[in-house]
Amino acid sequence: AQQGHVREKTYGKQKIYFADQEQLPAASDAELRGLDGEIAARSTELQALQQSCRHMEAELKDLNSSMTTPEIVKEIEALRKDCASYTEKLERVKSATNHVTPEEKEKVCREQQLYRREWRRRKRMATELLDAILEGYPKSKKQFFEEVGIETDEDHGVVLPAT
Repeated sequence: AQQGHVREKTYGKQKIYFADQEQLPAASDAELRGLDGEIAARSTELQALQQSCRHMEAELKDLNSSMTTPEIVKEIEALRKDCASYTEKLERVKSATNHVTPEEKEKVCREQQLYRREWRRRKRMATELLDAILEGYPKSKKQFFEEVGIETDEDHGVVLPAT
C-alpha cells in the first residue's frame, strides 16, 4: 500500500486492500467489445450446459425411481406364481359339483325378502307402540329404554338392508 501497488480503504476498524486500477493499462473499445462478445458467448454456453445438466438430472431421477433388472425378474416371478394360484383356484371353482342352482338362489332371495319385510313391519309396530307409551311418560326416551331394557338396532350398529 505504501508503494502504491495496492490501495487501502478504512471502514471503522476494518481496512480493505484492493489493486490500484489506475496503474493498469486502459482497455481500448475494441478490446472491451471483444470481452463483451466473449462474455455473451460464455453466457450462452453456460445456459446450454445448465439446460443439459437439468435434463441429465431429470433422466437420472427417472432411472433411480425405476426398477432394476433383478427387481423386475423377482416381480415377474411373483406375478407368475399369483397367476398360477388364481388359475388353480378358478379351475377348482369351475370343477366343483356343489354349485347353487338358480332355483335355490331364487328361493333364498324370496326368503330374505320375506324376512326383511317382516323385520320392517315388526320394527314399525314396536316403534308406534313405544311412541304411544312415551306420550304419557315423564322421562326421556333414552331413560325409558334403559329402565325397560330395550336395545335398538342402532345401539348395535345394525342397518335394515335395502330392498
